[in-house]
Amino acid sequence: MIKVIDHNKMGKSERGWLHSLFHFSFAEYYNPNNIQFGALRVVNDDVFDPQGGFPTHPHSDMEIISYVVDGELTHKDSLGNGRTLTKGQVQYMSAGKGILHSEFNYAEKPSRFLQIWILPDAAGYEPAYGDYDFKWEDRENTWLQIASGKKGSAPVKINQDMNVSVINLDAGKEAAYELPAGRQAYLIQIEGLGSVNGHALQERDAAEITEESQIVLSATRNSHYILFDMKQE
Repeated sequence: MIKVIDHNKMGKSERGWLHSLFHFSFAEYYNPNNIQFGALRVVNDDVFDPQGGFPTHPHSDMEIISYVVDGELTHKDSLGNGRTLTKGQVQYMSAGKGILHSEFNYAEKPSRFLQIWILPDAAGYEPAYGDYDFKWEDRENTWLQIASGKKGSAPVKINQDMNVSVINLDAGKEAAYELPAGRQAYLIQIEGLGSVNGHALQERDAAEITEESQIVLSATRNSHYILFDMKQE
């Protein structure tokens, strides 16, 4: 079953320098019927204006991934890490017992990124940080797994049974993803125009996918996707 979520009906926030689209309940957007999808708790499609950002603030017991769509994103945390990420790169933080961090856009143009929160499989992990420079060409017309559970093979490991993959499809191309029994998926059309199993998707739309053994993407225009594959609940 495919349930398409129109981005025009998602939660929205405008805070001057910050422009957000909320896939699930977050901040001032609250919908009791849209708290999470499986272990996927937060996906915020954020745009930071130049010099905008979140000052130092705390997190705990959450697996947090930042996926840069465009521009630059600079991270600093209480573990002593600091890094500026660009398009297609990933920053990961296991908040665990507690961590402080900040995120800013120090560039001269807006920065767009997906802020992703995943519920961990247990509380109280030691805080951890990581980032990874994925080559853009490694996701061109083929799936690139960027994160996985501890038993998975992705460079970024998270404390949850979830696989996170991305793909950039040229216009007119298709790509299939096999979804084993007992698994469900959440798909986002980050950029472009396409479809999933025949269901049309506009840029920034999403789809909840359950009881499907195969996911087939088709790009009408050059299309950038992210897919969260998790156990069904």
